[in-house]
Amino acid sequence: MKQNDRGLRQDFFLSFGKAQISAFIGGLSDFAIYTFCLQVFGFSAHGSNIVSGSLGAIVNFLINRYWAFDSRTTPIGNQLFRFIVVVVGSITLKSTGIYFLVDYLFLNPFYSKIVVELLVSLCFNFVLQKYWVFRKRSA
Repeated sequence: MKQNDRGLRQDFFLSFGKAQISAFIGGLSDFAIYTFCLQVFGFSAHGSNIVSGSLGAIVNFLINRYWAFDSRTTPIGNQLFRFIVVVVGSITLKSTGIYFLVDYLFLNPFYSKIVVELLVSLCFNFVLQKYWVFRKRSA
């Protein structure tokens, strides 16, 4: 194995691990707000997800920029625009998934949220954040 390949692999797994920690922290914020909106405000499951996903995204962006991907050289406005595009896509996928699971398959809204969150976070969010939003730019 070439040294460069090894470094790329280590960088990938390190950023993947950090991104999962960031997503977990953002997810905890998201889930707490989701529960609050659902039980206290009486919002629908997918409506609660829109509010909680938006607020959890702010937490996630800050952790990703400054720690998970350590990507401070790109202007924050460029990253923020790209991040918002990913978040809108993510919230759309998650809300649609939750709506389908809860309103059509009559599954528990909390279990539905967990399943959809995991799928979208691993298959959509991480890939776009690593290779598009927080991609390291060559000088």
